[in-house]
Amino acid sequence: MDFIRITFIDIIDIVLVAMIIYYLYKVLRGTHAMGILFGILLLYVIYIVVSALNMELLTTIIKNLTSVGLIALVVIFQPEIRRFLQVFGTQSLDKQKSFISRIFDLKGNKTAINVEYINPIVSACGDMSASKTGALILIKREGSLQEIIDSGVMVDAIISPSLVKNIFFKNSPLHDGAMVISDGRIVAAKCVLPSTRSEVPLSFGMRHRAALGASETTDAIVVVVSEETGNISVAHNGKINVGLSSTELKAELMRLSAPEEKVHVKSAVN
Repeated sequence: MDFIRITFIDIIDIVLVAMIIYYLYKVLRGTHAMGILFGILLLYVIYIVVSALNMELLTTIIKNLTSVGLIALVVIFQPEIRRFLQVFGTQSLDKQKSFISRIFDLKGNKTAINVEYINPIVSACGDMSASKTGALILIKREGSLQEIIDSGVMVDAIISPSLVKNIFFKNSPLHDGAMVISDGRIVAAKCVLPSTRSEVPLSFGMRHRAALGASETTDAIVVVVSEETGNISVAHNGKINVGLSSTELKAELMRLSAPEEKVHVKSAVN
């Protein structure tokens, strides 16, 4: 084994490549782009083989295909590249903030978090669950939701159970799409969300798929009320918790609003 020399840098190189492949698989899993990715990997393996065997003609052809096809791949994979960068950036930012908070112990400097929006949402979702009225609500945290907000209709109103239910009433012109809540106000409705590319149960409808898609590309809290079953679900960070009661919904919203600190509730506790 003397001809195999593995240094510390080689190990780091292998780990980084493995991480990139893992993130690519996570983003592209369940999509048609997955087959294209395997085709590219196969082409690269063939290139290594023909280069090792000194097949100059095939090596030249594959080289030219690679250089010309790079631009085409960027165009083909534009949605996946964008989604990959969003997922990677969001997760890295969350980990960085958590790491900094642990190092500097910022507990003493934390301010009270306003969770006044929770009670109106819980009340409205409970009523919509009973009447099987479909709903999709995004609650902004720290990441920007401007692109999603721009895709909908501006509202800018104080949150109330009646207003939330009226927006999602089936004959309302704003019921189809997502509502966005930011800074304790309803800022937009009828917003378009990206659908998840991951494999999901067949029982999931378009709202659940959109909720997962939004939670994968943003740090928002997404609340879903199923029109078919009336079940209440909460999606966050690419995961979804299905079949919540009103009490469980309230506890989940409070937990996700302040995951690393105690929540000081101004008026949400009844």
